[in-house]
Parts: sequence; structure tokens; C-alpha cells
Amino acid sequence: MTGISPTDSVMAIRNAILQKNAALRDVASTGTAGAPAGIGGADATRLGGFTDALKSALEQVNGLQNQAGAAATAFERGETTDIAAVMLAKQQASVGFEATLQVRNKLLSAYKDIMSMPV
Repeated sequence: MTGISPTDSVMAIRNAILQKNAALRDVASTGTAGAPAGIGGADATRLGGFTDALKSALEQVNGLQNQAGAAATAFERGETTDIAAVMLAKQQASVGFEATLQVRNKLLSAYKDIMSMPV
């Protein structure tokens, strides 16, 4: 493992989205015609970094859900008796999924805000 938890990764993406939203809101409220280059023209490297980070976070959440499912199956078969570990794995997967869902909701909200901006 890389030392970064899936929750930290998702929260970092969430913070980046909130910062972008705030920057877009500031530009829209000031009526500035010339937006900064990073906002107006999507830089391919920054976009690729965001895409890679989002994909990595989704893969980590999927991994947590798979681990939780495997732990529950092992408990049901009687291969393990540590119910606390099973419940912890299920809660980690649940928190990761909820965080991912919130990031998705923020992305949709940002998309709607951008699409409703006058050109």
C-alpha cells in the first residue's frame, strides 16, 4: 500500500473540487472576461492528473468493497471468528462509498453551474 488511505485520497479530490468551485464562483461574480489560463483552457496535464486521481480513488473504494465482501463471506463460512474485523471492513467500505458519492454529487453540481454560466 502507498501509505495514503482511500478516504484521504477522496477527501483530497473533494478539496480540489471545492477550490475549483470557489475559483469559478469568484470569476463569475467579478464578471472578469479574461479568466486565468488554468480555468479557461483546460491544461491536459492537470486534467490528466485529476482523471488519474479520480480513477485511483474509485479503484481503492472498489478494493475496500471487495475486501469487505470477502471478509463477510469468510465469516459466514466459519473461516474466521473475528466479527470486529468484518464489521470494520464493512464500515470502511461504506465510508469510502459515501465519500465517493458526495464527490460525484459535487462534480454534478459543478457541471451544472458551469453549464448555466453565460458565455
